[in-house]
Parts: sequence; C-alpha cells; structure tokens
Amino acid sequence: MILWMIDCMSDSFTLILCTTVIGSLFYYYSTATYDKWRKANLPHTKPVPLFGSSFRTMLRLESIDETFDKIYKQFPDEKFCGFYQMRTPTLMIRDPELITKILIKDFSHFTDHELPIDPSINFLGSSLFFANGQKWKIMRQNMSPGFTSGKLKLMHSQIKKCSKEMINYINRKSKMTDELDVCDIINKYASDVIGTCAFGLKLGSMTDEDNDFRRYTKLLFKPSFRLIFTNALFLISPKISNFLKIKAISPEVMKYFTSSFQNVIEYREKNNIDRNDVAQTLMKARKELVLNNTSFPEEKFTEMDIISNLLLMYIGGSEPVSDTLGFCLHELAMNKHIQDKLREHIMEKREKHGGEFTHGYLMDLHYADMVLLETLRKNNGSITLLRIATETYHVPNSSLVIEKGQKIIIPAYSIHRDPKYYINPDVFDPERYSPEEKSKRPSGSDLLFGDGPRFCIGKRLAELQMKLGLSEIISKFEVLPCEKTENPIQLVNVFGAIKPKNGIWLILKPIVAQ
Repeated sequence: MILWMIDCMSDSFTLILCTTVIGSLFYYYSTATYDKWRKANLPHTKPVPLFGSSFRTMLRLESIDETFDKIYKQFPDEKFCGFYQMRTPTLMIRDPELITKILIKDFSHFTDHELPIDPSINFLGSSLFFANGQKWKIMRQNMSPGFTSGKLKLMHSQIKKCSKEMINYINRKSKMTDELDVCDIINKYASDVIGTCAFGLKLGSMTDEDNDFRRYTKLLFKPSFRLIFTNALFLISPKISNFLKIKAISPEVMKYFTSSFQNVIEYREKNNIDRNDVAQTLMKARKELVLNNTSFPEEKFTEMDIISNLLLMYIGGSEPVSDTLGFCLHELAMNKHIQDKLREHIMEKREKHGGEFTHGYLMDLHYADMVLLETLRKNNGSITLLRIATETYHVPNSSLVIEKGQKIIIPAYSIHRDPKYYINPDVFDPERYSPEEKSKRPSGSDLLFGDGPRFCIGKRLAELQMKLGLSEIISKFEVLPCEKTENPIQLVNVFGAIKPKNGIWLILKPIVAQ
C-alpha cells in the first residue's frame, strides 16, 4: 500500500514537473522577442503572450485594419512606434516625410516586401508582389513593357466593348428588378476586361454568369478555416509554416488557374499568335528568363514564376477594380450633388471629344479622377504597405537605427483617415484631390497605389477601365439607394483588402433623353 502511494506521488510529481517545464518553455517561446522595443526605448504596444498585438485579430473580434488603426492612434505625436505581429517585432512608420524616404529617396535600404512566402505553399509566392531582391527587379523590368501608354491605347477598344456589354446586361436586369448588386455586375465587367486585355480570353461574364474563371476566383477569395489557420501559423512562425507545407489556397483552385494559363501559353505558341497584351509580355519574359536565361544565370526562373504573375495580373485587374467602382457608385448614390456634378463633367468632356468615350476623353476626365481617388481613400485603398530593411538604416534626425531584417509596416489605411491630412475624413469629398488641395498635403500622405519603384504596376490600366466603366454607367443611369442599400456598408477583410460583405445594392434608373 505504501509503495503504491509512493508510485502515485512519483507519477503525479513527474506529471506536474513535465507540465511546468513544457508550460515554461512555451511561455518563453511566446514572449522571448517581446523586449525588443523596450530595449530600444521606443513607444510600443503592450503584447499578449504569443499573439502580441494581434490577439483580437486572431479571434476575429476586429479586422486587421482596425488593429493597425488602434496602434496608429495610440501614438499620435510619434513618427514611429513598435508593436508585435504575433511574436514578430514590427516597426510602424507614421511620419509622411520618413515614409517618403523609405519608399523613394532611400529605397535601396528597403527594396523588399516583408512576406517570405514559399511558392510551393502559395503559388502567388512567385509573383511580382512577393518577389524580392534581384529577382523582383528583373521581373519588374520584363513586365513593365506590358503597361506602356502605347499598349494601353491598344486596349481601349477592347475595354470599351466590355463596357457596352455591361450596359446591355444592366438594361436586361433592370427589366426584371429595380434592385441590383452593382458589385456583382462590375465584377463581371472587370473580369471580362482583364480577361481580354491581359490574356486574349473572351470570358463572356455578362452572358455566362458562372463561368469557371469567376467561379474559381470566388473560391480564391472565399474566407475559409484553411486560409485563417495558415495565415495565423505564418504570423506565429514563417519557418514552421513553410516546413509544414500547408497550402493557403485550395489545390483545386491552384490546379485550375495553373492549367488555364498554361493552355493560353501553349495555344499561342502553337498557333503563332502575337498580341499586344500582358500575357504576350510574360511569354516574352518566359522565353528570356526560363527557356534561355543567359542574361541572368545567377537567378533561376521557372514556369511557375510566369504562371504566378499571370494570376496576379488577373486578380489585381479584376477584384480591386470591381470593389472600387462598387464603393464609388454607393458614394454617388448617397451624395446626389456629387453624382450630378460628375455627370455634367462627363457629358461636357464627351461633347468636347466628338461625342465618344475616346482615349483622349479619358485622359481629360479630371473630375472623375478626383471621384475615384476619393473613393480609394475612403473605402478601398491599401491597408498597409509592407517593407523589410535590406540594409541597416539610421533614421535621419533620430537615434533610431533600423537593423537589417527589421519588418516595417506603413499604415496607409490610417494615414488616409487622419484628420491631420484629410479634414473630416469620414466625409466623401472629391475636392480633396484638386491640384490646390493636393499641394497642401505632405508627400507620403497619399499612398493609394503605393509609391516609389514598387508602386502598383497595373495602376494606369486600372484607372482606364474604372473611368470607362464609370462614364458608361453615370451617363446612362441615375444611381439611387434602395431598401437593400446598406449605409454604412458592412465590410469583410480578405487577403488584406477591404470588400463589401453583402454586395452593394442600388437602383440604376435609366436616364431618358430629352
């Protein structure tokens, strides 16, 4: 009996000891990095073990933009502050002057994005957005010719045809119901534009509403346990995430897009088709970098590098454009005086250019530019810009030294809503982007498309399709709220982008010619 009691006590002691040791090791692992900003004497948020400043984000109690915004507002008088993204010490840059130095003047110290994604886990990891170092520079140089002014002019007629098909679709739908989800309609338009302009594919989304491209794109952006889990694991430890090889994107989705873009390449090569579009530019890059890489033998490019960038161009040219135009129409429905002014501007410029939406007309559409920029500022601009220090950097007029390898976040979402730079930021006011008002703001406070050498490569193509789509709709329809219109719109955060949770429902009332 005594021996049995001794054995039990020994087992209990061993269990308690093991539990204590494991718990202590886990706590040490969870908090070992949390003295970084205290030692640097830098203002910083108080971290939660393991989760850092991301506790509420991981529990889905708030979106990532809300988390970053709280950190931004916690230090209103600081040029920079520290926080912990899970276990990772991260530096937030709040000062526009310093932002300009990091993105432009001293770009050589901050050339890379801070997202080391293994392409075998996420096939977007090979794309231009995630590429770093010399590989990014080479790919950027090879892709830039696909977005020249000459190439964009050649795309104009194709975009115009897609916009006409969108108007016909709206007219058909309007005969069945007054209430329309403009986000869904414009997503069809944007998908068709990027399909034909970038890849020479006629997706026909206005007639084939559930075509495979759109169906798989929806799956790509659909929030899922897989996506949430892999993102959380990546934030806790990129090394563990890459080691376990858990794919963030469904293998079915990856397989579909890979085979689709491979088919585009094979068909063009087999039939000697040469189009002035993005796909052709990437096919040329494939020939020079993958099949016959004599110029940059130190960098190894693969077929997946090309496929990944094709997918990036499709996603970047469809989703952000459709969301921005959807938000824009909602703002115009809620601000009738701005909508009327925009319509008058469109009609005036159209008459000036011979009654057509020509390329010259679009270049002359300054007030529409202001409306779209204000939409991006208020609703759908970049949440953050991500950088990592590629060289040690001594911040001018400061004791702070940014060490090589330090992760940096520039909170664009918060800067675009800071009353210091944008008075009454919750008010939709396109006049903020008049030349006079823009000149009053410091450089580094307008980050809608990023800035510096890593600014959005598809910016001008996106502006072209947004202005043409907006011109067609506003010139032919009065945009009005309906019973299903949300104000404010409920939002969801997917892949770092702000998207409407339930669509955007409005009335598009045909304008009867007088």
